[in-house]
Amino acid sequence: MRNGVQLITYPDSLGGDLASLGRFLNQYGTDLFTGLHILPFFPSSADRGFSPVTYESVDPVFGNWDDLERIGAKFDLTVDFMVNHLSRQSAQFQDFLRHRNESEWRRMFLRYNEFWPNGEPSSDDLSKIYTRKPRPPFLEVEFADGNREKIWCSFGYEQIDLDIRQSVTREFIGRTLRQLGERGAKMIRLDAIAYTTKKPGTNCFFLEPEIWETLGYCQRAAAVGGALVLPEIHGHYSIQQNLEKHGFWAYDFALPMLVLHTLYSGNSRRLREWLKICPRRQITTLDTHDGIGVVNVVDLLSTSEIETAKESLYRYGANVKPIYNTTNYGNLDIYQLNCTYYSALGESDTAYLIARAIQFFTPGIPQVYYVGLLAGRNDIERLERSKQGRDINRHDYTWEEIERETARPVVNELFELMRLRTNHPAFGGEFAIQKTEEDSQLDLQWTNGKDSCRLSVDLTAMKAKIAATKTNADSELPTEIQIG
Repeated sequence: MRNGVQLITYPDSLGGDLASLGRFLNQYGTDLFTGLHILPFFPSSADRGFSPVTYESVDPVFGNWDDLERIGAKFDLTVDFMVNHLSRQSAQFQDFLRHRNESEWRRMFLRYNEFWPNGEPSSDDLSKIYTRKPRPPFLEVEFADGNREKIWCSFGYEQIDLDIRQSVTREFIGRTLRQLGERGAKMIRLDAIAYTTKKPGTNCFFLEPEIWETLGYCQRAAAVGGALVLPEIHGHYSIQQNLEKHGFWAYDFALPMLVLHTLYSGNSRRLREWLKICPRRQITTLDTHDGIGVVNVVDLLSTSEIETAKESLYRYGANVKPIYNTTNYGNLDIYQLNCTYYSALGESDTAYLIARAIQFFTPGIPQVYYVGLLAGRNDIERLERSKQGRDINRHDYTWEEIERETARPVVNELFELMRLRTNHPAFGGEFAIQKTEEDSQLDLQWTNGKDSCRLSVDLTAMKAKIAATKTNADSELPTEIQIG
């Protein structure tokens, strides 16, 4: 993967389909991005693509494999593989429903009566399971022969859990990962990988050593097709450190809340502590298609600091209310907050640009979510239509909106920051946190031989400055950027 900014977007969120996304990238992205993460584009029965019916085709609503190939020829492409589950409408599960024990796929899905020693979990077993849904993790289905069974279902009822212990499942996973790499994916994100490790009497989440065997198998299968894997795991920050120790890429899901805490409090101490120990082989984010993670900063922020940051989001954030993060708006996940990052910072251009500058100076490869790319505000209208909290940060842009939003000064200044991060050679060198006299200051530097970039932030004045060496006589990269 090239060391530049990546864009993350749904296949239809910038113009309506993959062809329009390609047009957007050609018009705006050639010197901003080196990579592109396209959220699921396969035929799907639910969860905006995360309940795949098949990986063999592109949903024709979005386009086709040729559209992806054209994009992948210019940008490092990341795609999703939902390693934990498959759609209830998939050919495999439908065959299982029709033929039950005679189906070739009968062992692909986790059947309660075969998983639990007595066919059913005890109340103690259920209480241990790590789940983000306020219900037992199963779906009762009826087969064509009239029999009924409980099938493991961790997420939505359209997302049926796979039994990763079985050879038929392994063959499916290995074949799919290889084919995605052969289709042009440079990186494959393993969605919900931590939920694949299940064992009676445990929390069934990120079980060791099983998780390392599963990740190793996935990485080897993806490598046959020329791709890397990126485990997607929301949990304690030590998990990300552990992933790096085992040779895998990690996500910095702690950064979004830490940056909010830093800007809300005017104190950089907690952020600096994390930057000293965070993985170096990681993907950094401030915003994603999900919410702003809370569970990821446990023990990096104190309980009171987390609560203060959440309260500050509701106090200073634009058009965001606590009710948007309740079951009234479909939010069954207490570990995330629903809000665009721009609105979380009160729609302050200065605060938002400082936040992005911090992200771009953090070790790792930065991803910018498409709403964040356009400094998007909370989409209250969409939220009220769907009553789904995460839709507050999932606005779909028409071309007219794209042209309007890209004309805003904050977006153009963000583009300038991205252009610097993607193209300046200093970011291929060594990272250092410079000493400061006050916790209200933050000073980060990258040095690569004679090239350097330095970010200095004054949190009290809410101002920042970037000083960069000139790379060559023809370079159009700025040598100084002032924010605020």
